[in-house]
Amino acid sequence: MLNPEDLYELDTDLPELSGPVLLHSLDGFVDAGSTGQLVREHILDALEHRVIARFDVDSLIDYRARRPPMTFDRDHWASYEAPELVVRLVHDAAGTPFLLLSGPEPDRLWEGFTASVLHLVERLGVGLVVGFHGIPMGVPHTRPVGITSHATRPELIDRGTWFDKVQVPGSAAGLLELRLGEAGHDAVGLAVHVPHYLSQSAYPAAAVAALEAVVAATGLELPVDAVRQAAAATDAEIAEQVEGNDEVEKVVRALEQQYDAFAGAAERDNLLAESQDMPTADELGAQFERFLAEQDGPDASP
Repeated sequence: MLNPEDLYELDTDLPELSGPVLLHSLDGFVDAGSTGQLVREHILDALEHRVIARFDVDSLIDYRARRPPMTFDRDHWASYEAPELVVRLVHDAAGTPFLLLSGPEPDRLWEGFTASVLHLVERLGVGLVVGFHGIPMGVPHTRPVGITSHATRPELIDRGTWFDKVQVPGSAAGLLELRLGEAGHDAVGLAVHVPHYLSQSAYPAAAVAALEAVVAATGLELPVDAVRQAAAATDAEIAEQVEGNDEVEKVVRALEQQYDAFAGAAERDNLLAESQDMPTADELGAQFERFLAEQDGPDASP
């Protein structure tokens, strides 16, 4: 078993921290609508930050599975974009310090990685750990963005669950939350629901929901206006493509009926509890995707 300190290097020039929040979002697992990516980029663009800890990516990353880009310039190799798995010290709009763990999800040594993060949590006196990402769901874009919350203690969340017991492929983020709970630390996970027909495109509305949920869970003052503006522009673009097309409007109405039938019934706790006599979410999403592709043309980006 590796010593947890062997997998990371911590800056020695650190301010005194008092129970800081640690946010985490890793590339490589499910992130529908680029939700986690949009939130990370927004935080780093809008707030002061610096790297205070670096993980040993040579031990954690499979380069042949995810080859880092290199630039060849005429007759020589000019640059190499080395992957970084780091913890940054960030200050929110009120000057409150918090931490942000980001980078590629480790391909190997998950237990060693989670032990190292746990060691950092205890070393820096972290009070709460919060992760966030997007998941594809059979929901329409015309309804409020939902979130599935989970935590190491029930008291840390106040949202109803959309799922019963279910087994899913594992993730380093999920294992981290599990191990933090076993060690007695508070941790929260936020899975933002993204309409699955939009899951391959950037969907700022999901990033808004994630940011607002992080603020509610942590008390941090995170700017949201720029993301709200991007979400409004994206929503208007989607509405413009949908309006007046009978086929796609029918698809959206069917998804709305499916959503309302489950979410609006008090006796039902999740969207997947029962089947309905209507097309499946995958069938509806496929129709919607075909429509968008026809509108944008074969060479258009998502």
